Amino acid sequence: MPTGTSIHVTALDGIVNVNSLFTLAVFIGLTWNPNDPSNNLINDTTCTAGPSKAEDLVAFHVYSFSSFLFSSLIALGLKQAIRISKSPTYHPYEFIARSHKSFLRVGMLVSGVGSFCGCGFLMMALVNVVQIKLGTLACGTSSATFAAVVPLVILVPIALLIYVSIILYAFTR
Repeated sequence: MPTGTSIHVTALDGIVNVNSLFTLAVFIGLTWNPNDPSNNLINDTTCTAGPSKAEDLVAFHVYSFSSFLFSSLIALGLKQAIRISKSPTYHPYEFIARSHKSFLRVGMLVSGVGSFCGCGFLMMALVNVVQIKLGTLACGTSSATFAAVVPLVILVPIALLIYVSIILYAFTR
């Protein structure tokens, strides 16, 4: 059975790895030009997304990136604090890095919340990508838009629920 500290380090590693993948996705999403008129599949011009959808897309990408970066930095800081506190040699700042369970738990919870928010913002950015590419949800005539968005808004929250339960499990160890 792994010790409490190894569970924490493993959970922190998972947070950092997942955040890295999502941060890459955000950067790729930011390189796309949503205002290119030839880059959509909309047949009905009344369903074309306006500039506000493109603005929302960029804003949600930036919010997502900020959340993932925040979460990763907290997780990396906690991992470093664990390493320093377990080191047999003296460190001048060791008293700051002593891993108290409450400090570690709160840090993990904050890091998990950052990842959770980043995933939510990334999902909203993807909904805007779908609306720009396939037509707005308000149009109502584009079944392809609904077919793309409905699984996204069902599956991502379910995955986030599973993610939160795993983080909370590590939080209680």
